[in-house]
Amino acid sequence: MAKALAGQVADKRALARDEVHYRARAYGPDAQQVSLLIVNLSALGLMARAEIPYGEGERLRVTLPVVGVVVAEIRWSLGGRIGCELDQPIDLADYYEVLAVMVRGNRGGP
Repeated sequence: MAKALAGQVADKRALARDEVHYRARAYGPDAQQVSLLIVNLSALGLMARAEIPYGEGERLRVTLPVVGVVVAEIRWSLGGRIGCELDQPIDLADYYEVLAVMVRGNRGGP
């Protein structure tokens, strides 16, 4: 059972990530607004630079184009960077739309 679960986690991490460099608005566990620079994205998660230090297990509400607000759990935090797993994966069709918007626009901020 544990081996099967480990395989599922490894499969999730193996999902390709797309480089985006997109400024997004988020709300931390204290409901304070924070600006994130999303560095890469997959349908299951994201890596971002954050103005505020967060710890593992904390949750953020991140506003993304096309899909709106997504809830993410911080899985790791290191030197101003955070890795987050989304509570709900982004549907593949929506993901490509999100990616297109992020790649072509909003490099200046929320």
